Amino acid sequence: MNDSLDMEWNILSRRIVMKSITNLTRRDLLTKAFPACAIACFTSPKASPLILGHEKSPQQEKHMFDLEYPRKLTYKQYFAVRFGGYIRLARSLEKEFGKEKTIELLKKFTTERLLQTGRAEAKGKTDLSLKAYTRQFNPSNFKNLLTLEIVEDTEKAYELKVTECIWATTFHDANAGDIGYAAVCYGDYAWAEGFNPKIKLVRDKTLMQGNEYCNHRYIWTG
Repeated sequence: MNDSLDMEWNILSRRIVMKSITNLTRRDLLTKAFPACAIACFTSPKASPLILGHEKSPQQEKHMFDLEYPRKLTYKQYFAVRFGGYIRLARSLEKEFGKEKTIELLKKFTTERLLQTGRAEAKGKTDLSLKAYTRQFNPSNFKNLLTLEIVEDTEKAYELKVTECIWATTFHDANAGDIGYAAVCYGDYAWAEGFNPKIKLVRDKTLMQGNEYCNHRYIWTG
């Protein structure tokens, strides 16, 4: 993204959109249908800074990409920019393939991405327990992003109740809760499985789907 925050994602060519989903290989889905900037949307907030071009001058000691981003954005504004292009991309796919196939595609993409994320987190670790996985959900790690309560925390079960979520707010503000669920929430199951197949997520409510809260419950099945 550059200074024109409303600029459409021109990097998705018409010939890719016109392809049938059934003819796209997994490699196509990860490297063509979803360009690098779309994939970057779903890394951690700290890993996806906004980028603004600057004129380089002889006085600059730092590279222009390393300079502080000059715009002061609220969390809502930042997330709206961060996911706006992804939502527009999904809407374009819906026009070509229909809502059902687009949501299916997003879910497959999200499952693969979060499965790999979980495996990467587990790589090289000797402690793959439930507590080792759920340690990341400490409320202090989500300041200004989530309002959550730890309902249960034992060796066999860990339950979170989330009553506010910046991701859900962002997609609902764009009238895209269905896209948000497929692209963000759906991968939570694969994330836990990738870390350790003995960890199972049980959940029947999410803010993204219009419920009053999310009830993430992780069960140790080992």
